[in-house]
Amino acid sequence: MSWNPCLEPQCPEAGNLDSIETLIIPRARDLGGFEVRRSLPAPRRQMVGPFIFFDQAGPAEFITGQGIDVRPHPHIGLGTVTYLYRGEFQHRDSLGSNQMIHPGAVNWMVAGHGVTHSERTSEATRKAPHSLFGIQTWVALPDHAEDVDPSFEHHAKETLPELENEGVEMRLILGSAYGERAPVRMFSEMFYGDVVMQPGAMLPMPDDHEDRGLYVSDGSITIAGQDFEAGRMMVFRPGDPITVKAGPAGARIMILGGETLPGPRYIWWNFVASSIERIEEAKADWRAGKWEDGRFTLPPDDKDEFIAMPEDPPNTRPRKA
Repeated sequence: MSWNPCLEPQCPEAGNLDSIETLIIPRARDLGGFEVRRSLPAPRRQMVGPFIFFDQAGPAEFITGQGIDVRPHPHIGLGTVTYLYRGEFQHRDSLGSNQMIHPGAVNWMVAGHGVTHSERTSEATRKAPHSLFGIQTWVALPDHAEDVDPSFEHHAKETLPELENEGVEMRLILGSAYGERAPVRMFSEMFYGDVVMQPGAMLPMPDDHEDRGLYVSDGSITIAGQDFEAGRMMVFRPGDPITVKAGPAGARIMILGGETLPGPRYIWWNFVASSIERIEEAKADWRAGKWEDGRFTLPPDDKDEFIAMPEDPPNTRPRKA
């Protein structure tokens, strides 16, 4: 842990609620006893900086023998980051990666031109009751990195910068904030952090990034005198000073943002791209299923099944973000 000079006891309060540009209430989906709450993309706000997808997974409790089985599926044009509060996932991908992820660590997979991966509860964990709670996000890649070779990084929680001061503890997951930089390789400027706040503790949002937002995972926060409970995402106006105060039971929040991309991004199923044509090409490649010599291959140790591409509903095209 290190002292963060940006976390001063005399933090100023946020000016007013006009600083909140967008308030997002996630959509909840029940995936067979397992709830997912999606904040991004949202009807009023598709992205926060380069973040184009934001899901809260759980909290969920599983009995012995149960777990999560996200079968192999494809991605292009994005990086995925999985961050857990409780539980574990086993990540396998077409690069040959086979990596467990536990709370506080980071799995960062860059899809680039194309990658396939799966996420499952391990056989060892299924042998007893267990829980799962975490956040998964997608980061849209800038133009120069859309077609990079796919890659995978794992960073244990001990390798990520940690900051603390006056009842606030933060782990920096991606990018740079408060004078620190995470070791994960990025393609554009951004920040993403896990912040635990004691009751009444205060945190100023980073002021050196173009786009800024936060998500309340647990507890509650106060901004400019208004309370916000868990399951809320706020996006702030650029440049406005913002201070977050934890509620009477404390709070756990994810802070995120960064530079906006120079052009639009289209999103369809698991694909993100700067043009509809790129997405249509990826759809054709996944549908073709040429696992040995095509764009997409299956994970070498998880290739017995995969998620079929959904059919296009009538008169729909990839959504512009």
